[in-house]
Amino acid sequence: MTAAIGIGVSRKKGLPGRRHGREWLEAQFRLSLVILAFVLSGGTLGFMVLEGWGFLDALYMTIITLSTVGFTEVHPLSPIGKVLSMGIIVTGVGSAGFAVGTIARITLEDRIRDAFGRKFMKAIEKLRDHYIVCGYGRMGRVICQELADRDVPFVVIEVDDDALEELEKESFLYLKGDATDDEDLIAAGIERAEGLISVVTEDTQNVFIVLTARGLNPKLNIVTRAATEENIKKLVRAGANKVVSPYFVGGHRIAQAVMRPTVLDFLETIVQNREMDLRLEEVRVSPQSRLVGKTLVDSGLKKDFNVILFAVKNATGSMVFNPSPDNEFRAGDTLVILGKTDDIKVFERVVKGT
Repeated sequence: MTAAIGIGVSRKKGLPGRRHGREWLEAQFRLSLVILAFVLSGGTLGFMVLEGWGFLDALYMTIITLSTVGFTEVHPLSPIGKVLSMGIIVTGVGSAGFAVGTIARITLEDRIRDAFGRKFMKAIEKLRDHYIVCGYGRMGRVICQELADRDVPFVVIEVDDDALEELEKESFLYLKGDATDDEDLIAAGIERAEGLISVVTEDTQNVFIVLTARGLNPKLNIVTRAATEENIKKLVRAGANKVVSPYFVGGHRIAQAVMRPTVLDFLETIVQNREMDLRLEEVRVSPQSRLVGKTLVDSGLKKDFNVILFAVKNATGSMVFNPSPDNEFRAGDTLVILGKTDDIKVFERVVKGT
């Protein structure tokens, strides 16, 4: 299932859609009411001063002029009174019409949003083995694009309205909410999710998100970011499987670019250069796989699948780099391989026993 759904949902309101469009309509509606109130009070005062009428007659004349019902004037109008009536019609009738039209549009949009909200909440409910991305900042954007490129299903939880607009432009499935809230995580399908990625700005928020997520799904694979080394330890204690420090990773990468530029170029070619169609991938060996019990030399990885095996991580967590030909594959092993996309897809089906 692809993650590019095409709309977002507010869990608390059940409404998708653009924030600024609704705010603009509401602002215009308020402005039209202000203009109407000004015309009503100004027209009433004008008839009282210019025509010498009483308050009730002046108010009545202003209202029937605004409503365009065509009633006869309560008193004969002087030339300046006629000019005032025309001014009321030009300014007031247009404002009244715009106010009525705006109300109708807001009502219609609410109904449309309710319908789409129910539809796309159902889309979230259908997600299985997906990822929940908490935060759509600079890191969140890169993560979501990478997941979308790999056709990995995911849903984003975000509260910032500007970020929500960006999500909608990218056609990513999202929920407007607070990832520290149990209800928002449950609405995003945390009980059915494969993993959670928390990359909100503040480390304290990431700690709360990790704690909440771990309590809701003990088996969840949780990856988060941390700004400082001491917070890395806190996040691990909170339940994160992996904590990434952008500053550490960035510094390490710069150092590698200086000391091992060719190695870094090779890795960047694999990870970022999609034109070469090379992928560094990990695949878990299922109990149904025909590789179970076979050695590397008998598996035919290079001959049959045209992939290169870099490492094997067994069920206990130990890693074997450049495994020997007599390395025997077992169910639960995770294989780190390099190959072309189509070759990897074929190999994945064999490893997973599908």
